[in-house]
Order: sequence, then structure tokens, then C-alpha cells
Amino acid sequence: MNIRVLDSQEQLDDIAAEYLIGAVERRPDAVLGLATGSTPIGIYEKMVEKHRSRHISFREATTFNLDEYVGLAPDHEQSYASYMNKHLFQHIDLPATHAHLPNGMAASLEEECKHYERMLAEQPVDIQLLGLGHNGHIGFNEPGDTLSGDTHAVVLQERTRDANARFFDSKDDVPTHAITMGVGSILKAKTIILAVRGADKADIVREALFGPISTECPASLLQTHGDVIVLLDREAGRKLSL
Repeated sequence: MNIRVLDSQEQLDDIAAEYLIGAVERRPDAVLGLATGSTPIGIYEKMVEKHRSRHISFREATTFNLDEYVGLAPDHEQSYASYMNKHLFQHIDLPATHAHLPNGMAASLEEECKHYERMLAEQPVDIQLLGLGHNGHIGFNEPGDTLSGDTHAVVLQERTRDANARFFDSKDDVPTHAITMGVGSILKAKTIILAVRGADKADIVREALFGPISTECPASLLQTHGDVIVLLDREAGRKLSL
């Protein structure tokens, strides 16, 4: 792993954005794996800035998002489809048909998961952006005795729903299920960027990067990947001895 502890959130955002947009600059038809949550917002802002200032086109690129809530329509203000439109897609020239998220409204979640996995197999991800949950989840792959390798539907743990409740009117409004890429799907990306900020993530950062590889900390499986770039702010990296 290439682990970098950075002095500011702006620096983290800029470096992560450079990796992602740089992939498109080098190869216009690059496939980007994207994430949601609070951490990527600044990264996407920097990507939009670079897209405009350097005239980098996304017309030939493709994106795949990690996950989507079950039961939220794409136009729901808290769906990840809406999030991506707000923070990135409406500001760049990526064709709508090139932007992929799981369909949380699918009549058959099982068939939707199989369909998403087939698309990932046809267009492998070049560079995947990840955040890190307080319990070690990546995507919505929650800790447990076992993990699913492929895209699948998952029951969200209470701590995950608690963490996401700030985006909703109340915790009762937070969906209980989601569709997520599996850990196996994530690990197929050629390069992975793990971006983490905040003192409240310091313990799980240390466990994920240097603890035992275990399904009880899904992010620990990133230790098995050959090209992981870890970008931390000072607070998230404060318990590491580098």
C-alpha cells in the first residue's frame, strides 16, 4: 500500500481528484469506480475544477458507483443517483448512458445484482474510489462471518444507518437495505484509492491497514490488493506509525 497522511482536507481532495481525472486524461475511455458520502464531495468539486480548467472530456469515459439504497427512486433527494448528479455528473460532459448505479427500485434485486456484475465484467474498473465506514465497511459490505464477493443486496447495520441518518429527516427514513458491489467486485479494480478523514476514523484506519485480514473488518481485505493508494488527513492517520 502507498499510504499518505496529508496536512489538509483540500490537499487530500486535490490528490484524489488528480488520480481520477488523470486516468481519463491519459485514456479517455477510462472506467472510474465512484463512491458517495461526505468524504468524496470535495474530491468531486476538484474534479469539476480540473475538468473545466484543463478541458478534460468525459464523453468516452464510463462510471460505476459502489452502491445504492433499496427503495429510493433515482430522483429521491437522498438517493445516490441524486447525490452523483448534484456533486459531479451535472457539471461534466459524461453521457448519462455511461453513468451506472445499481437500481434500488428493481423488481428483482437478485436479477439487478447479476446484471450489474455482468456490466462490471464487461468494463473492468480502472480506478476505484472508496471511503471507509466506522465499522470497517467498504461500499455497503458490512462486517460478518462471511462476505459476498459479487454485487448483492445487503441489510444495513444499525451503526451504518446511524451514520447516514444525518442526511435524512430522521433515522426512521434511512433505508434498511442497499445494493452494493461485493468485496470481490471491488478488488478487481486495477487501482484503488481509499480516502479517509476525521479523528473518529483513526482506530478503524489502523485496524483496516495493519490489523488481521478478516471479514469482521471488510476493508482489511484491501491488504491483499496490489495497488492501493491510501489518502488520510492528519486526524484519520494519527494512530499510524509510518
